[in-house]
Amino acid sequence: MIVVRDFDRLKGKELVATIGFFDGVHLGHRFLIDEMKEIAKARNLPSAVITFPEHPRAVLHADYQPKLLNSSEEKLQQLETTGVDYCIVLDFTIELSRLSAKEFITSILAKSLHVKTLLIGYDHRFGHNRSEGFEDYVRYGKEIGIEVIRAKAYTSNIEIENVPNVPVSSSEIRKLLQAGNVAEAAYLLTYPYQLLGHIVSGYKVGRTLGFPTANIRVDEPFKVIPGIGVYAVWVEVEGERYKGMLYIGDRPTLNNGKDISMEVNILDFSGDIYNDSIRVSFVQYVRGDIKFDSLEELKAQLEKDRCTVNNLL
Repeated sequence: MIVVRDFDRLKGKELVATIGFFDGVHLGHRFLIDEMKEIAKARNLPSAVITFPEHPRAVLHADYQPKLLNSSEEKLQQLETTGVDYCIVLDFTIELSRLSAKEFITSILAKSLHVKTLLIGYDHRFGHNRSEGFEDYVRYGKEIGIEVIRAKAYTSNIEIENVPNVPVSSSEIRKLLQAGNVAEAAYLLTYPYQLLGHIVSGYKVGRTLGFPTANIRVDEPFKVIPGIGVYAVWVEVEGERYKGMLYIGDRPTLNNGKDISMEVNILDFSGDIYNDSIRVSFVQYVRGDIKFDSLEELKAQLEKDRCTVNNLL
């Protein structure tokens, strides 16, 4: 996949493209991209995904704090796994947001990005105030030689917690993560949910219990943090992968206040990794947070948790 930020690189090309924010690059997104690739193959043209590095609403509203499944870099990594030929990174600006759908199709898609065929997501809208619809896009496209096609609707046969046909959307995946349902979220994403961060100094209580932990500060401030509890995770640190027992919560047994911390006990690992980068991949929710009457009770539960995690991974 070629990542394009300088649109001059597209001169002389004709593209089959689709457009969206693609947060998470989940099953629904991949269904859309697969359809777009089939159209490109039939027309013997390269395929392209057009996306934005920042959430459009965050550009329009300075106080808006998006909840993201991917950082911009992670999104590009996941888009590469789709086998698309080009990923066009289009900066979303105030000026861009003021363009009508017709202006966007004419000046951006046709003139700047050389789109010949545009596949529109089944319920996707664009242009100022999103006031126009698919029939309008088709008409504007015809006027300048762009074929506009509506994508097939994606229907899932997925059942989660006895709910059939769960919709596959970024917002649904965020809800699953915030409820601790990381295994279900991974199924909809097609990969385990990940957090990338750095190891910072913590309370060092775990060490006294025989469970030293690495306290994690997530690099992307807008990433979704899974719900409070204990998780089985894979940990990548110093170029190696380890089993991990990760905790998210306010440490009620220690009465440390209401600040939420994230810390991971890395199984079969010893070493000083403060300030190192760390990546955790969530595999399974283990249990909720518990306030124990003593540190001995907490230690006994941690022993059980370690056995559970070892068996899960």
